[in-house]
Amino acid sequence: MTTLLVTHPDCLYHDPAPGHPESPDRLRAVMRALDEDAFRDLARAEAPVATDEQLLRAHPRQVLQLVAAAVDQSAQEGYCHIDADTIVSPGSYLAARRAAGAVCHAVGAVALGEARNAFCAVRPPGHHAESRRPMGFCLFNNVVIGALEARAVHGLRRIAVIDFDVHHGNGTQELFEADADLFYASTHQWPLYPGTGRASETGVGNIVNVPLADGSGGSAFRHALEADILPALEAFSPDLLMISAGFDGHRNDPLAGLNLDEADFEWATDLFCKAAESLCEGRVVSTLEGGYNLKDLAASAAGHVRALMRHA
Repeated sequence: MTTLLVTHPDCLYHDPAPGHPESPDRLRAVMRALDEDAFRDLARAEAPVATDEQLLRAHPRQVLQLVAAAVDQSAQEGYCHIDADTIVSPGSYLAARRAAGAVCHAVGAVALGEARNAFCAVRPPGHHAESRRPMGFCLFNNVVIGALEARAVHGLRRIAVIDFDVHHGNGTQELFEADADLFYASTHQWPLYPGTGRASETGVGNIVNVPLADGSGGSAFRHALEADILPALEAFSPDLLMISAGFDGHRNDPLAGLNLDEADFEWATDLFCKAAESLCEGRVVSTLEGGYNLKDLAASAAGHVRALMRHA
């Protein structure tokens, strides 16, 4: 058994315009780190293009058409704004379908026992994309598309998503909150974009939000995960654990105000991989979300993958 890395160069061709924090250089930085000799034992796979069937489990066809139309408009004008933060270019539709396809491929590999766990190094990210609205740099909700693939194709009924991105994953929560067999837990800075993620938002008992105040450091982050989220995850007892791995809680990240470092993210990954070993035979699929300081994003992603490899 091994850790599988799923990525594709097409994810570099989503270009939200010069100066935008969600730049192709994010993925380049992560991949440079994962090309180091320490990661030579990673299994590697190219992300397929997500099918309409896979995307339509999470989003109505109008969303696919909206993104495609915006990309077509960008071919004439260079860029097209879906909202103030979410900008597409001619390569964005294919990149987004590769990102969602990567998570579906990783879910299949882990479900079939071809890999113990997996990391999807992809962009654009996904956890802000709601069922009917791309937003927050996100076009399609990659982790939800992967979760619904696990259910529809691989018979894994109870799916949990742990999200430690500094921003709350409003899209994942919205897509999960009415289904008791889907579990979403997030620790995130609050108040902060997108304004959701209060502790009072509990869905049908399947949503756990642990907001952290601006300036919170590793001790508060670790306590939130270990004391609040882990027991709820254990009580849920998933068939598959997925991680929305955002590294923008790092102390040097320009978009938020938490005070974490790469050791905190590696610790969190160890914590949940250990839980998965007892809950779901070690099945873990992680996908990249935020992280906008290139140096610290790369170091944090490398620590995350090192932890996955220790549990493969």
